Amino acid sequence: MSVQTGSEVREGQQSQRSLGTAAARNLATTTKSAPQMQEITSRWLLRMLPWVQVQGGTYRVNRRLSYSVGDGRVTFIKTGDRVQVIPAELGELPALRGYEDVDVLEELAQRCQQRDFTVGEELTSFGSEADQVFLLAHGRVDKVGPGPYGDDAVLATLADGAYFGDQSLTEEGAIWEYTARAATSGTALVLSRQDFLLLADRVESLARHVEQVRALPAQRTNKYGEAAIDLSSGHVGEAALPGTFVDYDARPREYELSVAQTVLRVHTRVADLYNQPMNQTEQQLRLTVEALRERQEHELVNNAEFGLLSNCDYDQRIQPHDGAPSPDDLDSLLAMRRGTKMLLAHPKAIAAIGRELNKRGLYPDSVDVAGNHVPAWRGVPIFPCNKIPISDARTTSIIALRTGEAEQGVIGLHQTGIPDEIEPSLSVRFMGISEQAIISYLVTAYYSAAVLVPDALGVLENVEIGRWS
Repeated sequence: MSVQTGSEVREGQQSQRSLGTAAARNLATTTKSAPQMQEITSRWLLRMLPWVQVQGGTYRVNRRLSYSVGDGRVTFIKTGDRVQVIPAELGELPALRGYEDVDVLEELAQRCQQRDFTVGEELTSFGSEADQVFLLAHGRVDKVGPGPYGDDAVLATLADGAYFGDQSLTEEGAIWEYTARAATSGTALVLSRQDFLLLADRVESLARHVEQVRALPAQRTNKYGEAAIDLSSGHVGEAALPGTFVDYDARPREYELSVAQTVLRVHTRVADLYNQPMNQTEQQLRLTVEALRERQEHELVNNAEFGLLSNCDYDQRIQPHDGAPSPDDLDSLLAMRRGTKMLLAHPKAIAAIGRELNKRGLYPDSVDVAGNHVPAWRGVPIFPCNKIPISDARTTSIIALRTGEAEQGVIGLHQTGIPDEIEPSLSVRFMGISEQAIISYLVTAYYSAAVLVPDALGVLENVEIGRWS
């Protein structure tokens, strides 16, 4: 029996008596997760949008003939505190639609006077002579007119890029049928009728264009601007019935499928030697497809040609009454169309909606969509979409959609059955192996979106998401 001294006991306590975990891991197999990525979102727009098969890569939207009345927006440039209208953008005014003399438009742009206004300031007065056209560069302006019971009523709210008073350029003796009152501070450019007529007296082409605009016969249209269909109702006896026909748009819009592509590269040594327990090529491809689908949804919202925000008709864009997204604003958005199927909003905008409801003692509904509880308003689900941009001023947009071909709504466009397809309208093609032993795959997605009639899509613009009181 050995006896240890005190110093020997202390040394024994400091020495290792079993195999350490660091060394033991050399003989162990770890449990691994599949590769993760933060970019993946719920992508509700891709999931809820009805997708239509497009043969030939192009979808033509045939519509009933509509008469354009200059319903676009005016664009400005800002240098310091000076704001100027882009001359070509003056062609958005009905009186100048189709006029293409760049030099004359440049001179008209120079004659526009900048006017800064403050909250509550009246830019026009009901019943007074309309002798100016206002181009709203920044800010919100309410059109206020007499209500049916004598009180003032807000007829419409205008914001950046809008214009009003354009009738003063062609109609002598026109009067303001509303008071334009500033809801926020902002800036407008003002073109007077006198300056416009002085230039028209000097430039023959402009004078001739104005006369042509005045001489145009009033088109018989319905309230949507479509060519009227003559009908008779309520008659008795052998009344002469009107003859009619439905005219079509001679130049219907065509949507071509857009594309998102990338080349995935995997080294053969990685694919051969490191394929267990997970297939390296499959995991690389899975994450690439996820990123491609994220880009697809971003394009469906933001693309300048077919994106929802760019293709919303001007008449279907409204402004919040008080900046923050109130229940009244959501009701106004829903009231602009029949059968709204869904609302899309940035998650921060959804939080702002919740705050406004809480302030009024209201609680949002929720609906069950594919096993998920989604917030709703008036039974219409509000889906989160982080692809909707937020401006530097902490404002964003809320999109309302009626969907489906049968409902004359918004539809997604794709083409299935393409070679090497792994998902609808998404293919992965083997491109070969390079001299550096790198395998290449071409990953391609084809897609687009179409708005069948203008009122299928609406936008609540300039929604404030940073207000907390």
